[in-house]
Amino acid sequence: MNPASRATATAVVLATAGALLNAAAPAASAATTCTAPTYKRTFYANTTFSGTPKKTDCDSVIDQNWTGAPASGLPKDNFGVRWSVTRDFGSGGPFAFAASGTDGIRVYLDGVRKTDLWSNTSGTRAKTVNVTVPKGRHTLRVDYANFTGAASVKFAYTPRTSAAVDTVRPLAPTGVSWDQYTGQPPGIDAVLAWTANKEMDLAGYRVYRRVAGTSAFTRVGTTTVPRFSERPPQTGQSYYYEIRAYDKAGNESAGSTDQGPVPSRDLTPPAAPKLTATGTEDANELSWTAPSDAVSYRVYRRAAGAADFTALGDTTSTSYTDAQAAYRTAYDYKVAALDAHGNAAYSPVVTSTRTIAPPQHVTARTDSGETVVGWTEPAGTADYVVRRSADHADGSRDWATLTCGSPTSATDAAGGTERTCTDYSGRRGTTYHYTVLRKDSAGRWSVPSAEVTATRPGEETPPPAVTGVAAEPLEYGIRLSWQPSTAPDLASYALYQQQDESHDPEYLGKVDASTTQTLLPWPADGTSYRLFVVAVDVYGNSLTYQDDPDVEDWSVPVASVPVTALDLRPTSVPDDTAGCQTTTWRTAAGIRVEPWCPYEDTSSVTGFHVYRWDHAEGRFVRLTEAPVAKSRDGWFWTDTHAPAGTTLYYMISLVRADGTESFADTDYVITPPSAS
Repeated sequence: MNPASRATATAVVLATAGALLNAAAPAASAATTCTAPTYKRTFYANTTFSGTPKKTDCDSVIDQNWTGAPASGLPKDNFGVRWSVTRDFGSGGPFAFAASGTDGIRVYLDGVRKTDLWSNTSGTRAKTVNVTVPKGRHTLRVDYANFTGAASVKFAYTPRTSAAVDTVRPLAPTGVSWDQYTGQPPGIDAVLAWTANKEMDLAGYRVYRRVAGTSAFTRVGTTTVPRFSERPPQTGQSYYYEIRAYDKAGNESAGSTDQGPVPSRDLTPPAAPKLTATGTEDANELSWTAPSDAVSYRVYRRAAGAADFTALGDTTSTSYTDAQAAYRTAYDYKVAALDAHGNAAYSPVVTSTRTIAPPQHVTARTDSGETVVGWTEPAGTADYVVRRSADHADGSRDWATLTCGSPTSATDAAGGTERTCTDYSGRRGTTYHYTVLRKDSAGRWSVPSAEVTATRPGEETPPPAVTGVAAEPLEYGIRLSWQPSTAPDLASYALYQQQDESHDPEYLGKVDASTTQTLLPWPADGTSYRLFVVAVDVYGNSLTYQDDPDVEDWSVPVASVPVTALDLRPTSVPDDTAGCQTTTWRTAAGIRVEPWCPYEDTSSVTGFHVYRWDHAEGRFVRLTEAPVAKSRDGWFWTDTHAPAGTTLYYMISLVRADGTESFADTDYVITPPSAS
């Protein structure tokens, strides 16, 4: 911008040397040369731009304000100023011509008027015109006429850089040259230079590279200056480069002429081989993958965990047998892949130990809710061990020997043994890893087999406590009932009884999951109990009793109910003087009653009577009319008229030859209801 102060300073200079400048004006005008994009500016003492200019100079920006004569020899009114510049617009494109000022302003492109604000006015006017400038060199001219009063004029031309407006690609860079430089560390650098583009909206340059003999370019860098250097991959290949200009709208030019070929040194090693190692009884067997440009391999070994490797030898094969490794000693191995230039790439380190062959074809499957580990072992196997480890998030293992359940074995076609081992002890729903080791007939153990993984089916959350437990005492037992469990995987109900708090609950048995009541055939002897009903799921999970003084007896509260049996016991029993016992049990024919006298001399006994307690009458009633004598079929009597659905108490008496009776103790029998 050329403010008024700049015009004032110029006027001072003109005033001090006015006569000399006026006299030399024509010669100065002819001699003045301004380099684009600087304007050449000429002053006229009229508004028709006729005659010899009063002054000629260079002006970088059109932005003027004059309150008097702009130069010595000019009037303060009715003067004209003309700016002109010829420049290279590169690829051209859309521009905005912005003009403003007082009085007359006209803008020309190659002599064609683009803006016309030409009138005598005291006010400031402005106008912006969008112009598409063709590529190449063009001349801009701005004419300004001041008719009267203060003078002001402003003009600028700027590219329109919106991607929606500017679709013109920059010109391809020219004058491109290349050189190479050998630097440190060893390698060849490509050094590129070119002539700066002329576009006013240029954003920068993109550098592309391709391998000689190919057509696909890869962009390798950008720059805002016309030079670039880089080190291409040192693979021994040659490369070509091209430069493309791009503008602020994102338009990219065509490529420059290709530069090259730029050579490179082969400093790139082959791809790293993938190494595997297997320990056998005779050697450690190594094998690895073959990178495409490897021509040989070098094998290294060290004692496992030691610091330094030792080279074992070179080979062009992809396998190596280390028969010198000590038996049962672990070694680390690595392999270097070498290309024709000696560049090396190393495999990851693997460890191997000479040992007998471990079990093969190891599998882990789930079967019937359990995990079954299977494997094949060769002939000559004396023993085996299955090891198990839980799955840890950090990948670590805590191997422990597994106690095999339900082991099976079979002989395969090769004479080896196929075995299985069932894991019953793992937590349900938990993932485990398994390996198998074998011992040969010489007592040598193998390394672990390949690791296999399985999740033991199920879970270990017990069903919730049963609700609604009730007990009804009957003459022939206790009817126990409860509400159905809400557990979706319910399998059964476990029943327990407890005499009192000083005794642990006793397991009575289980009933099917579809059952919500059962009959406990207990005698009506007036005994009190507490009964428990515990839900059990298909995986055997249930609330459990813990006889531990430091914890509650049940893991969580369980459903229970107290009950007292009906009391139908005899209230009056003769003294037990017989030395025998009364024994009873139910048969298809009735209640069989017989004496059991292992310690009684019965040689003088002629028979026995049978008595049954009559609860209603409160006395024992004799059921036999005559004493029951011994016979070939045994010494017993059957009550064929025993009442149903109650608890019956029986007593026998021994009858001797002199007619005297001695009574044995009582025994009971429970009779089901007649409909049972």
